[in-house]
Amino acid sequence: MIYHIGRWLQSQIDALGFLRLLNYLSFRSIMSALTAVLIVFLLSSRFIRAMHRRNFLDRVRETGIPSAFEKAGTPTMGGVLLIVAMSVSVLLWSNLANPFLLLSLAALVWFGGIGFWDDWLKSSRGSGQEGLGEITKLLLQGLFALVFIMIYLGPLSPVGAGIATQLYIPFMKRPLWDLGLFYGVFIFLFMLLVANAVNIADGLDGLAITPSIFVAGVLGVFAYVMGNTIYAGYLQYPYLRGAGELAVFVSAFIGAGLGFLWYNAYPAQIFMGDTGSLAIGGVVAVLSVLLKQELLFPLLGGLFLVEALTSQIQDKVGVRWLGRRIFYRAPLHHSLQHRGFAETKVVIRLWIVAGILALLSLATLKIR
Repeated sequence: MIYHIGRWLQSQIDALGFLRLLNYLSFRSIMSALTAVLIVFLLSSRFIRAMHRRNFLDRVRETGIPSAFEKAGTPTMGGVLLIVAMSVSVLLWSNLANPFLLLSLAALVWFGGIGFWDDWLKSSRGSGQEGLGEITKLLLQGLFALVFIMIYLGPLSPVGAGIATQLYIPFMKRPLWDLGLFYGVFIFLFMLLVANAVNIADGLDGLAITPSIFVAGVLGVFAYVMGNTIYAGYLQYPYLRGAGELAVFVSAFIGAGLGFLWYNAYPAQIFMGDTGSLAIGGVVAVLSVLLKQELLFPLLGGLFLVEALTSQIQDKVGVRWLGRRIFYRAPLHHSLQHRGFAETKVVIRLWIVAGILALLSLATLKIR
């Protein structure tokens, strides 16, 4: 809104030439991040008190970790703060006619809405096991994926027909191959995997939000490069006209995430709940697809994938098929706790791992 109003005023009044700053992605990205973090700071205390009054508190599930029960009663649904802060900041500082931006906003709201419904059911029913069923979640996520695929592979595709179905691989300058319509199947599975991987990683204070910031930050750099014809040409990436606007979106993500971490760091005053973790997962999945970096995610989001794999192997293969545990505990962070590592040590070490993976991912910009 500020972007559009400022552009109009600049064209009408010569004395307001300083508003040309709004033409620069760098300026709007900085303002977007600052706006988002400020919104979180302004709303958090009141939101936490409101969650207490309405008894929207975390319902602890049995994990085999005794310290988990000490967190019972912590307010949840903190993802609402992330969604509100990001949405307001993006609406203020972005070009709202940009299709990359609109698809990313849609993912934020849709996946966040699924998570909110799940959190609300858990709180109202007084049990961490009584939220949305797994099948219901997957169906709702799949519905978004199908609509996204129709837009992405259709005539309104923001990336263009010549690029949309090509599969790019890190460290290679040319696309691996063109999947054609099978690319839609790939996107469908990828989106479901990524959205739920972040959800599984959200198990300790501050664990999910910081690696999410790393992942979003790297994707923001890719968006800036691929949306700039000079940088994209120099680094031999496909030029995606308008993709640079995602840098403003990612900056709002980072600002909101840093503000949320202030309250979510150990000992957490609020949890993001499925509202936040599903919203983050959905956004990361959509950003990766829009920027043609799906196959970068196993490196960039490696921590999330390991968390998801350990959980699914334990549940589906071990308990359900073999009738026994494969790991002492799952997912990974609970396994490390079971081995005697303190929660803060587990979280910080996994942050470090996520940071290293982010740096390696950035290296693919040049090592190709």
